[in-house]
Amino acid sequence: IVATHAGMTTAEFEKIVADWIATAKHPKFKRPYTECIYQPMVELLAYLRANGFKTFIVSGGGIEFMRPWTEKVYGIPPEQVVGSSIKTKYEMRDGKPVLMRLPEMNFIDDKAGKPVGINEHIGRRPIAAFGNSDGDQQMLEWTQAGSGARLMMLVHHDDAAREFAYGAESKIGTFSDALMAEAKKNGWTVISMKDDWKTIFAFEKN
Repeated sequence: IVATHAGMTTAEFEKIVADWIATAKHPKFKRPYTECIYQPMVELLAYLRANGFKTFIVSGGGIEFMRPWTEKVYGIPPEQVVGSSIKTKYEMRDGKPVLMRLPEMNFIDDKAGKPVGINEHIGRRPIAAFGNSDGDQQMLEWTQAGSGARLMMLVHHDDAAREFAYGAESKIGTFSDALMAEAKKNGWTVISMKDDWKTIFAFEKN
């Protein structure tokens, strides 16, 4: 994947992402990916911002893949997105400065990398953190270790009918028994999509 999208400028890659996200549809739901976002997440982000909080996306996904569309979909501008990245290099092309994408990983924003990414990009420890897989454990630990009131929550994908059911053996979205045990030990709130979310996607209301 790194090699496939290397050798182009950051602007060229941004256009590829913007064109793709404008037309691509989810294979299960047959709807644009921009509609397959969690309604409770959107409502929570709006609530937090309305009450003076600054919201960020911290994901293992590619930072340059997410930034072109997170503001429109989640209300989170590109400078408040933290993710994995490949290296870039400043060059002059046809007399104009560009950033070239190189076939080399720069940073992986997953697991123990998430607190590192938060510190490097944001420079503040979160007051609240929300995750949904084993890759978020260290981010929640880092958040909880701060002083004062903190909120740590995990969303459990356990609704195969309305969305997906990811468990301990899932290759993506792994939610291991060890993570569940850590949540209980540390007092983190575990949200069941099946039992706690009346609506998962906004299009369910239609």
